[in-house]
Amino acid sequence: MPVEIERKYLVVSNKWKMHVESEAILKQGYLATLPNASIRVRVAKGSAHLNIKSVTLGISRSEYEYEIPLEEGEEILANLTAGPIIDKVRYKVRCGNHIWDLDLFHGDNEGLIVAEVELDAEDETFEMPEWAGEEVSGDPKYYNASLVKRPYCDW
Repeated sequence: MPVEIERKYLVVSNKWKMHVESEAILKQGYLATLPNASIRVRVAKGSAHLNIKSVTLGISRSEYEYEIPLEEGEEILANLTAGPIIDKVRYKVRCGNHIWDLDLFHGDNEGLIVAEVELDAEDETFEMPEWAGEEVSGDPKYYNASLVKRPYCDW
C-alpha cells in the first residue's frame, strides 16, 4: 500500500521566492469526500491524475495516484466534481536536502499559502526553512478536500 508522509506548514514570509526551482498552475476537484477517503482529479502541466487518499489525521496516509488522459481529466473537472475547483500555483522550493511544495491559492482560498515537505519516514529530520511558520499537518481544515467545503474566505 503506497503511503504518503508529509508535513504541512503555513508560510509566513516571501523569502521562499529566491529558492523557487519550478512552478505549475494546478486545478483540482473532488469527486467524493468520504469519512475515510477523498477522491480527486488534478490537471497540471498538460497532464491529469486521479488520486485517492485516506483521511487519516497526522502526517501519514494511504495514497493512490493514476495518470488519466488529459481530455478526460478536464471533462471530469468541468462536469463531475462536487463543489468548487481548487485553483492554485505550486512552487517547488529547495531547502537543504528536500524540495518543498509551496501552494499559493486563488479564488475562494486567496491569501492562503501552505508548504509541504514529503518524507521517507515519520521521524526523518529535515531543515526547517525560515519562511515556514506554524505546523498544520494535523489540522483537517487545511486539507484541500476541506477547503472545497469551507474555503479560506469563510474562516
